[in-house]
Amino acid sequence: MKIAIMGTGGVGGYFGARLAAAGSDVAFIARGAHLDAIRAGGLRVTSAKGDVTIAPAKASDDPAEIGPVDIVLFATKLWAVEASGAACKPLLKTEGPTGPTGVVSLQNGVDAESRLADLLGPAHVVGGVAAIAAVIAEPGHIQHNGAMAALEFGELYGAVSPRVRALKEACEAAGFGAAIPPDINRSIWRKMALLASFSGMTALTRKPLGEIRGDPELRAMLDAAVEEVFAVAAAQGIPDGEDMRGFVTKAIETLPDAMTSSMAEDLMRGNRLELPWLSGAIVRLGAAGGVPTPTHAGIVEALTPYQDGAAA
Repeated sequence: MKIAIMGTGGVGGYFGARLAAAGSDVAFIARGAHLDAIRAGGLRVTSAKGDVTIAPAKASDDPAEIGPVDIVLFATKLWAVEASGAACKPLLKTEGPTGPTGVVSLQNGVDAESRLADLLGPAHVVGGVAAIAAVIAEPGHIQHNGAMAALEFGELYGAVSPRVRALKEACEAAGFGAAIPPDINRSIWRKMALLASFSGMTALTRKPLGEIRGDPELRAMLDAAVEEVFAVAAAQGIPDGEDMRGFVTKAIETLPDAMTSSMAEDLMRGNRLELPWLSGAIVRLGAAGGVPTPTHAGIVEALTPYQDGAAA
């Protein structure tokens, strides 16, 4: 497959490098010092699952240099959806052996797919969920932390299309988990229940998950935040069930004590936060659906002064 990685950060860089190492034709879209390093020495991934370096790597900051592809793995931050989505247009084709180019959103939140559909047309948008902890350790170097490394993706209307089937085969050849769930929308909301709550609480408290679990009051807040997301999801037509509730409960109980969220890391580094699309989205959707969300509202109130990048 011809695959473009829109946003060669921890998520896009890791999965793109694995796909390239397995023989897929992968082009990396990056910028600045990271792009310079990839061009000079390739893209390097260090991981407990095995290190890999893609050198030379096909990399550019201009999608027009890459041209049409079969799949775009879209892995930018949530505030960049509109700009990066518009930049994807030269990567799109309307037909081919696997159909129109599929733009697979691997972002957090629950609205990236609809925002991309407004920009690119619904026929190009594929829902996705990434389970991984990975960061840019330095320009040209992706550090994969822990053992999680898997994708879920699927057509938003539920069919198993040729493009998602072909992507699953490419992922399996690359050696990481890939699944096409019966309803990708449930998978997206399942991740939101965990991530919005986990990100909000680790950023609010500046504490890792183990300390939150070990404090009865903080654990109660975390549990309340999760329940608020489930209630909002139900109002959106996504009722919870064991596939959602069991996943979130298990994650909260078993993730490493030292684990924190990318939003908490961004907060401590003085970077911009995804707050408006995580807890902020839960508050907005809750208000629209008549669902109280006091825990997420408190998180938003406390962190809004930092959401544009003010140092913590």
